[in-house]
Amino acid sequence: MSSPDQPAPRRPWTGPAESFALLTSLRVPAAASARGVLPWAPLVGLVLGGVAAVVAWAAGRAASPLVGAVLGVAVLAGLTRGLHLDGLADTADGLGPLRGREKALAVMRAGDVGPFGVVTLVLTLLLQVACLAHLLTVDGGWLALPIATVTARVAMARTGLPGVPIAAGSSLGQAVAGTVSRGWLAGAALSTVTAAAVGALLVGAEGVAAALGLVAAVAVGLASSEALFSRARARLGGVNGDVMGAMGEVTAAVTLLAAAVLLS
Repeated sequence: MSSPDQPAPRRPWTGPAESFALLTSLRVPAAASARGVLPWAPLVGLVLGGVAAVVAWAAGRAASPLVGAVLGVAVLAGLTRGLHLDGLADTADGLGPLRGREKALAVMRAGDVGPFGVVTLVLTLLLQVACLAHLLTVDGGWLALPIATVTARVAMARTGLPGVPIAAGSSLGQAVAGTVSRGWLAGAALSTVTAAAVGALLVGAEGVAAALGLVAAVAVGLASSEALFSRARARLGGVNGDVMGAMGEVTAAVTLLAAAVLLS
């Protein structure tokens, strides 16, 4: 039993609970800290992506691939409270127009969304829906959705590596700084690639070609997140919660786009 001056011991489920509490709308007891948010984010992505894929596949069969794609993306938005989409819009407002660092951060902290953020948000959602609608017509293409959501959370977890600069005034950034080890991140990325390849071999009709296509889609998605990370670091001085969400949404969209192209 810990003394009043000592923190309560962390149970094995504490990290996942913290991640689900912050990153989803699921009824999980409030997190005591943010230490487990990023390390367990890929697990959150797997659960959310699995649910969204089931909805998209079922609606695609019952109505049309477009209806399935819209509902699949809507489920993800609902289950995440639109948190990452809000981060995408705020980040676009901060990085888009020509303004100084302090002004950009102030704009991102403001509650409203500017024209640049709205356009970026709409186009990103349209791209996700369009790519998923096409993938639902491909044998085993639905697998790209959970793969994309996991890849997106791997990209977000990358911001928790030691030495990653944090933007001024970011309480979330400070809370998760250094909570992800390089070994943990490498393992998560390798697991994602392996799951993509094995899943494609098991459910797709194209066999090795589909497996290689999904693996390449994961790589392209992660590369896009690195580009956004570099831009944010140069413009904002580091990352914050909005940039983390934006990295997730951009990675998901680019992964789905690459999968749609490579699995066609």
